[in-house]
Amino acid sequence: MKSRSETLVIATRNRGKLREFSSLLACVYDEILSLADFDSIPHIEETGLSFRENALIKAETVSRFSGMDTLGDDSGLVVEALGGAPGIYSARYAGKDASDEENNKKLLGELKRKKNRDAKFVCCLALVLADGGREFFEGECRGQILREKRGESGFGYDPVFYVPQYGKTMAELSPDIKNSISHRAIASEKLLSHFSGLK
Repeated sequence: MKSRSETLVIATRNRGKLREFSSLLACVYDEILSLADFDSIPHIEETGLSFRENALIKAETVSRFSGMDTLGDDSGLVVEALGGAPGIYSARYAGKDASDEENNKKLLGELKRKKNRDAKFVCCLALVLADGGREFFEGECRGQILREKRGESGFGYDPVFYVPQYGKTMAELSPDIKNSISHRAIASEKLLSHFSGLK
């Protein structure tokens, strides 16, 4: 990997993702920004066919406009009984501008008659440095989809994603626990380990 800068841009406008990444990566970068800090960056079309491709599209686009190190994340829910859906379409499962509530409602409807509730959250991080270096880091968290929502924390599919080892949904876990076991946390730990190995 080439040299990193002191500022990192997270290629997202999702406040939940920004909050999680800021907490996880504050020990590496002095300043962490998001797309909300830039007026000139256009809407990014996620045209990739995998989490990795979409993460790289975001990171390369934003790094090109900002001139800074950029972290692109593509993550989503992969449900075994649905053949991997919603997958890369997790954020827009119920439609282009679907809310978390609408996405969860569609998911539970699709699984209504399914016995297999196994699922996993998947995250792929693409780090594109201002000087051209790039790396990928992946993480996943396995669990099951409940038949109804539980918990008030988190975002996205967290209220229906049950984590067996804690007996709670992601939305019922404390931020500290979620930030240690989530797919984003695991991918971020790999990123941190990579930086540590460069010291």
